[in-house]
Amino acid sequence: MGINRNQWRIAGVVAAVALVVPVGIGVRAVLNTPAAEPEVAALGSRTAEWPTWQKDMSGSRFNGAEKKITPATVGNLKLKWAYTYPYVPYARMGSQPAVVGNVLYVGGPDGRFRALDARSGATKWTYDLPAGPGTADNPNLIRDGAAVAGDTVYFGDSRGYVYGVDKNTGAHRWSTQVDTHAATWLTSSPMVFDDKVYIGVSSNEAGSANRPDYACCSFSGHVDALDARTGAVVWKLPLMPPAKQIGTWPSGAPKLGPAGAAIWSSPVIDEATRTLYVGTGNAHIGTGAEKTENIDAVLAVDLDRGTIRWKRQMVFDDVHNQSCTWPDPAEYCPSHYDGTAQNFDFGATGNLFRIGNRTVLGIAQKAGVFWALDARTGQTVWQTRLSTPNMAHEDPGSAGVPWGSSFDGKHIYVATWRGNPATLFSLDARTGRIEWKSVHPADGCGTGGAAKFADLCERAYPSAVTATPGLVYEGSADGKMRVFSAADGKLLWQFDAVQTFQGVNGQVGMGRAIGANGGAVVVDGMLYVQAGYYPFYPTDNKGTVLLAFGV
Repeated sequence: MGINRNQWRIAGVVAAVALVVPVGIGVRAVLNTPAAEPEVAALGSRTAEWPTWQKDMSGSRFNGAEKKITPATVGNLKLKWAYTYPYVPYARMGSQPAVVGNVLYVGGPDGRFRALDARSGATKWTYDLPAGPGTADNPNLIRDGAAVAGDTVYFGDSRGYVYGVDKNTGAHRWSTQVDTHAATWLTSSPMVFDDKVYIGVSSNEAGSANRPDYACCSFSGHVDALDARTGAVVWKLPLMPPAKQIGTWPSGAPKLGPAGAAIWSSPVIDEATRTLYVGTGNAHIGTGAEKTENIDAVLAVDLDRGTIRWKRQMVFDDVHNQSCTWPDPAEYCPSHYDGTAQNFDFGATGNLFRIGNRTVLGIAQKAGVFWALDARTGQTVWQTRLSTPNMAHEDPGSAGVPWGSSFDGKHIYVATWRGNPATLFSLDARTGRIEWKSVHPADGCGTGGAAKFADLCERAYPSAVTATPGLVYEGSADGKMRVFSAADGKLLWQFDAVQTFQGVNGQVGMGRAIGANGGAVVVDGMLYVQAGYYPFYPTDNKGTVLLAFGV
């Protein structure tokens, strides 16, 4: 069942109501702190390039081959070029670039996918998405990051299509619509393994619920496997039963359910056991009967069959959608008052690593807890609370971790979003012990371009964390990109993106918050970031920008 605010305060920790539901394994949560100190190690191979959102199969977001940007040279980072996108109102520019063979692959808010020279920003080719419906609330943009494998680049759009495009020419190879729901969009970035493309499917239906006349809600999240050569669906794992009418809203609109369990995050893969790991979203509607064990959960999925090997459900939401933020949401979001509209889902991608002989999945939750789970069973190895949700806030989950963390072989680097206040952490991957924490600079909203928009600015870390040897990279909602020492969390470099830029493509652009839905990409002495996320600082009808820095 859900947990109300008083229960939350009594329980104190999410583990108090967490369930382990693996096949053939009892229900228990164990904090495992062995007397011996087993070695912590990375899982799988690494590359000097950045071919996927996750960086590698294990989701490390760590480029251990980076030798040019170091603690000694990071202060010399300078802007090398900017690329400006066309102006699209309220578009969240979050497509994280992939960089392979000195080419940068990235999606835009204008229905175009681009290949740019990674050193100069010069356009090599563009791919225009097929014409289709798009609105100011749900424009046909590309929010997910690309995956490059072989001679093909893969990505998704906001209409539920996944594409395979020739990486050298941009020629169309295939496109597959994985969901026909009108609110479908893809924030999950694909992972390519063994001639298949794996991707999660999410939607903007929770946002559509801000209209009283909307027939909320009918979308079900799912994980899909596609043939990498043809785009044909190999298997589909739906996470909700089909929605049906369960009543009528006060506006007269049909009330539908169950719905939710969107997959916001990008999957990671254990090649040895052929297992995919991914987190799930909250319910879009629920009255008790509509809840399922796939809400706010971590799933281990068989790569070949598309079946769940185990699932781990944490504290979950009765419902969370935009009606819960209305001045008086009683009729449309009753869970606003019973304390279960919490938004405590898993939007973050996990990190796979080893502690001794045990494979572990590290994954952060919007409830503010970082979990280390046994990758075979889903049982707790350790857990660390990073932040405490503000239950009076319209979105308590914004105190937690929205997109992802980084693992450098010994340490996990993770940042809380708003987090009371937003904070960057280094955790001992073996025990979960906090080694250091770096609180968001207090002057973030009082300096730089954001200072002009104090009413919009937030001291918040919405981006996924990235790391290279000795350095940790994290962007802020105050529009500043920052680099920290991996040894102690000290700030070593920052750049203010809330300003005007002359794009190498001939257009003048304006930076905003550093892009969430991804984070920094660091390859061969270059740092790439998107500066086009919310808060929506005014851009005077200028498009937002992709920025490239080098030493």
